[in-house]
Amino acid sequence: MPRFAANLTLLYPEVPFLDRFREAASDGFRGVEFLFPYDHPAQEIRARLDDAGLTQVLFNTPAGDWTNGERGLAALPGREAQFRDGLERALDYADALGCRQLHVMAGCPDPAQPPEQCHAVFLENLAYATGQAAAHGVTILIEPINPRDFPRYFLTRQDQAHAIRQAVGASNLKVQFDVYHCQIVEGDLAVKLRQSIANIAHVQVAGVPARHEPDTGEVNYPFLFRLLDELGYAGWVGCEYRPQGATRAGLGWLKPWLRATR
Repeated sequence: MPRFAANLTLLYPEVPFLDRFREAASDGFRGVEFLFPYDHPAQEIRARLDDAGLTQVLFNTPAGDWTNGERGLAALPGREAQFRDGLERALDYADALGCRQLHVMAGCPDPAQPPEQCHAVFLENLAYATGQAAAHGVTILIEPINPRDFPRYFLTRQDQAHAIRQAVGASNLKVQFDVYHCQIVEGDLAVKLRQSIANIAHVQVAGVPARHEPDTGEVNYPFLFRLLDELGYAGWVGCEYRPQGATRAGLGWLKPWLRATR
């Protein structure tokens, strides 16, 4: 059965961030992910992980000025030095947290920047990132994201992500398959999972179209969870959704799957 990780950026907003680790463990999660750790010392986060008996599954490298709409740096020409500085900081956190996967966000290039230039910069930055990450035993992930939520995001389709992965040619570059984003942009979820599961290292879930609990909306998640088992998927499934109410009250969908993994 899939192993589920709580996304602590979105789940448990009822309590401060550092208290969310304990809440997730109390609800049966054994892994966690979040967008960014950088507002807190790595040692403090590690202490919360250890106290709760949790595995840090994933987080993002620094993504630029998030408050003002930046969503990554890797495909932005002229930001290469900032990207490399951020990668170094992320790898330091990954070492401290025992995290073996980092998501590198492509970003939302200015429309005036030629797409082929952005593509070339993205490949160059990913080649650099995978080379640096290999020395830390870390896998770099790239994720197609729907342009409805992130207008102008550079990476939006599964075939695009896998073509980029192949062009870089690094064994520690994999794709992060977010069911929510894929359903909005492309659909055909089961076929895409079957086609590419060998190079998918992380899966994320949320209801479509509102990004609430996975048992809301149009996606048949029990079917997809069984398919992941059938395909031999050994990674984590990140619960990256916005609870409709209190997080714990909305976890009824998860309880049968947690019981099955005990």
